[in-house]
Amino acid sequence: MTTVRPGDLVVADIPFTDGTASKKRPVLVLWFDGQDAVVAAVTSAMPRTITDVPLDDWRSSGLRVASTVRLSRLDCLEQSLLVFQLGHISSADAQRLRAVWAAHLSPQF
Repeated sequence: MTTVRPGDLVVADIPFTDGTASKKRPVLVLWFDGQDAVVAAVTSAMPRTITDVPLDDWRSSGLRVASTVRLSRLDCLEQSLLVFQLGHISSADAQRLRAVWAAHLSPQF
């Protein structure tokens, strides 16, 4: 796979928590921590919470269907689990994601 950067939409091979199998799912790469990528889930479901951000520019970002980024559904994945790149988040969608993150995501302790 080509070099992945924060803001890329990629298909990742997400392992099930019980370790029995995995499923390929789209994710948004948020940042890297060593050899791991911190990613947010991308879904075709409509937003359910204030931290679910619908993507206006989903087509130009490489997604096949209208999609929502779930900022409350984060994973830390080995980079080897990032299977292939779909595209990159648009500037407008990235700005909205950063605004929602700043307004609503912080430790609750």
